[in-house]
Amino acid sequence: MLLQYFIVVGMALLMTGAQSEVIEVFAEAGSQAILPCKCNPLSTHLPAIIWTKANKGTVWRKERSGLQYWGYSWSPKGSHRAQCPHSQFERGDYSLQINNVRDEDGGIYSCRVDNGNQVTENVVSLRIIKVSISPSVPIWGKDVKISCDVNPWPNGATVQWTLNNSRFLTPTTIMKKSFMREKADARLTGNWTCFVDYKGKEGRASATLTVMGIVQPSKDDTKVYAAVGSAVTLPCVFSSELIPSRKVWEKLKAGSFKPTPGRLPDSFSPISPSSQPSSDNSASLKEVGFQDAGRYRCSGTVEQQWLTRNMQLVVAKIDSSIPSKKKDSLMLDCQLSDTSEVTNYEWVHVVYDLNGTRSEGSILNGKTLSISKVSEENRGEWACRFYGKEGLLGNVTYQVHLMGGLSGQKSSGVSQNTVAVVGLSFLLVVLLLILIQMYKNHQRRKRIFQYPALETIVHTTSNEREERERNREKM
Repeated sequence: MLLQYFIVVGMALLMTGAQSEVIEVFAEAGSQAILPCKCNPLSTHLPAIIWTKANKGTVWRKERSGLQYWGYSWSPKGSHRAQCPHSQFERGDYSLQINNVRDEDGGIYSCRVDNGNQVTENVVSLRIIKVSISPSVPIWGKDVKISCDVNPWPNGATVQWTLNNSRFLTPTTIMKKSFMREKADARLTGNWTCFVDYKGKEGRASATLTVMGIVQPSKDDTKVYAAVGSAVTLPCVFSSELIPSRKVWEKLKAGSFKPTPGRLPDSFSPISPSSQPSSDNSASLKEVGFQDAGRYRCSGTVEQQWLTRNMQLVVAKIDSSIPSKKKDSLMLDCQLSDTSEVTNYEWVHVVYDLNGTRSEGSILNGKTLSISKVSEENRGEWACRFYGKEGLLGNVTYQVHLMGGLSGQKSSGVSQNTVAVVGLSFLLVVLLLILIQMYKNHQRRKRIFQYPALETIVHTTSNEREERERNREKM
């Protein structure tokens, strides 16, 4: 290729009006490349134009008569990938446009313009640049090679990489000329751009890298927030193309240097049954307790690769207390099992009318809320919202009830209920006493009837006493 390059350049230098400069052009594979060719437009003669590629023959040419011709490889099935816009000829611009450039289009091109009394020739070096990823969609944890290919390669060029518009540079990156080799993980996901700088000209090409594995959550140690008593889902979703085997959930013990599995909460259950293969390995806790906070690990085997993702469940609750000096006041404290991401707390009073319409009161800032006097106005639902750098993290609610000991107020409704309760209690006591007396009488008669002789004596004695009393009255 270098020998052909020098031959073409040498021929151009020997021709009349030839330009000595070789023009460098970079084009990304699949895009449109414009090869410049400009000369003096003052000639009154119709020019003859021919574009050729070194060792490949004619690309496109136009005779003075206006007839156009294309090389065989540049006009497949009647479609012309290479052409010169006629609208620019009056300005002396005979640049060649190549659509959907391919890797094999790279090389040395020559433009020859014959105006009858002057021949101008330009030499253009077209370099096709592209970014390739191997394997095209790597699996998390496996090696991935990202290459910046240029055809023909410009010796002495410098190469730089950016990932998502930020320069990519890490001590673990193994670089040699135009490629790097990395372990596939979430940090490599995104748009990779290769910049090639050569003789003041810059070429660039881009490609998108997608890593297959656990896509949700996208990174380790993602925090999931939940309120005590609520239900929560711990996400663990694999790429849609992957169906993991040996799916495992574990709760990691706190305080150990090396994470070790612990006991899962009683309300923990996988969302997808193990009998049905699925890329979704998420799990749920039906009723979260404050003791359920901690780190959880989701794992699965994909193509003999063990993939894991750690996440942290942060549980929120509200503790209430009554200050000793103010019996009618209430103190609410918003507590989280981990506050490392929390930057701000807000309290808001939530009210529902008879139609169920929800409305909110003014917002109060702070981790704690002091209600100086519990009354009808501030009873009901209070919500504590906690925020991080990226916005709302979660919320937890507390129901404030109106109690006489706290409010210091006596209502007529309460007095009427008290009278009714006292009266009902008195009636029940009287009925109970009557039942007890009836039971005693019954038991006494029952004991007497067990001795017939004694009953006869008692009966006889009673008759004699009545007879003597009658006789005494007659006398």
